[in-house]
Amino acid sequence: MTYTYAPAAQLRDVTLRDGLQLTGKPLDTERKVGLVRELLALGVPELEIGSMARPDLVPPLADSLDVIAALTPDELAKCWVWVATPRHIEKAAAVGARNFQYCLSASDSHNKANIGRTTEDSVAAMPAAIELARDCGGTIQLCIATAFTCPFEGIVDPARVLGIAADPRTDGAADIVLADTLGQAVPAQVQQLVAGVRANTAPRRIVYHGHDTWGLGVANTLAAIDAGATLVDGSLGGLGGCPFAPGASGNTSTEDLLFATRPDWLTPAILATVVETGESLLADLGEPNRSKTAQGARSKAHAFDWVIGGQS
Repeated sequence: MTYTYAPAAQLRDVTLRDGLQLTGKPLDTERKVGLVRELLALGVPELEIGSMARPDLVPPLADSLDVIAALTPDELAKCWVWVATPRHIEKAAAVGARNFQYCLSASDSHNKANIGRTTEDSVAAMPAAIELARDCGGTIQLCIATAFTCPFEGIVDPARVLGIAADPRTDGAADIVLADTLGQAVPAQVQQLVAGVRANTAPRRIVYHGHDTWGLGVANTLAAIDAGATLVDGSLGGLGGCPFAPGASGNTSTEDLLFATRPDWLTPAILATVVETGESLLADLGEPNRSKTAQGARSKAHAFDWVIGGQS
C-alpha cells in the first residue's frame, strides 16, 4: 500500500534557489544543471532554479542566468526563477526563462530589507511584470513572503496578505505563493490563511512555501494541503534560509515532504535516490542534513520498504 496523502499536492523542489541562498561554499553551474536534470528525471514535477537578486547580495545564485541558458525549453517549462522587478523578468526571459516567481513581502520592513522598496511599490510594479511575462509566453506567480510573521514587525495581520492577494494589480498571477519565511507559523494559522485566500480571491493555484525552523514544516505543509494548496515547496536536506530575515533557517525537507505525501510517482527506490542525492550535495557544500526521512532511510529497520536496502 502506498498511503498517498489526500487531497493531493505536487512538490516543487527549491534547493537551487532558496536552498542555496545562505551556503558558504558555492555550487558550480554544471553541478546545478546536472541536479535540475536528475530531479526532473526522478519525477519531481517542478523546480525553482535561480534568482535575479543582485549577485553581490546573494553570491551563491550569481550564475542563475547561466543555469537558465544551459537548460532546454522542455526543462525550463518545469522550472521557476525568482524575480522582484519587471527588469528581472526581461533579463531572465532573454536567456529562456518562462516561469517567473514575482516576490514581495507582506511586511514593509522585510520588503525594504529584501528588495529595497515598500510593499506598495512592489505591488504597483506588478502589472508591468505580468505584461512582460505574457509577452514572452510565460507564466507569473505572486509570491507573498513573510505571510505569517516578519523578523522586524512580528505577527503579520492576515488582512494584509488577503489585501495583496485580492489587489486588482495582482490579478494576472497564475498562482499565489504563501511563504512562512521564518518557519514560525503553526498548522491552524496556515490552514486559516490558505483557506482565507482560497475563499476570498480569484481562483488560482495556491502554493505553500514552508520553513522548518520550529519543527513544524511538514505539519504546516499538510495543513496547507488540507486547506487547498496544490503545490508545496521543499529543499533537499532542509537546506536554505533567507539572508534578509534574521532567525530564518532551512526549508522544509523535500525528502520529508515526499515521504509524508507519497505522490503517485514516488517509489522506495526513487526516494532512496533522492536521499542519496541530498546527502551528496550537502556533504559537498559542508552543510548539515536536517531531513528526518534521510535519517530514517539509513536505519537498520530493513523490514520497512522505505529504508534504503529494505525488503522489496
